[in-house]
Amino acid sequence: MIATRVKSGFVAKHGAASIVASSALPLRPRPTFPHMTGDADDIAMKRIFLLAPAAVVIATLAACGSSSGPSARDPSQPMIYVSSQRAPAYIASCLQSRLSRVRLSRVGSATEIAVGSDSNNSYFVTLTPSNAGSVIKVMHGANAPDDPPEAEMRFNIARCAT
Repeated sequence: MIATRVKSGFVAKHGAASIVASSALPLRPRPTFPHMTGDADDIAMKRIFLLAPAAVVIATLAACGSSSGPSARDPSQPMIYVSSQRAPAYIASCLQSRLSRVRLSRVGSATEIAVGSDSNNSYFVTLTPSNAGSVIKVMHGANAPDDPPEAEMRFNIARCAT
């Protein structure tokens, strides 16, 4: 053993064999948790790449409030037009459980949902089946009341579509 003396009085003992053996091994960085190297092979990076499209859909659908007031939107254009991987029956039952005053009807293969009072519907939701799930179209008339409020309607559509 080789002993070396340090100013503080501490004596470090090193065996000559252990110094030679440890210098022959290549030094590798220790993995830390969470693994933050930024490789595309990382599990975290793969999850981000897979979840990014879903986050974009949710952010688009869950936008709070209208653009600049109820008169700014063209009533002939849909308020929401988006595709979902969920089946129309699932989306319809989800919306029915989240919203009050919902009436369902079937027109061919499409499901139509009227939201609002019987005399004055606020929103018309059309669920059309597609190869990968369904297409959701939400219409809101120019003079239709905001019941439920637009932000709540957008939130519920986003929750049921994803």
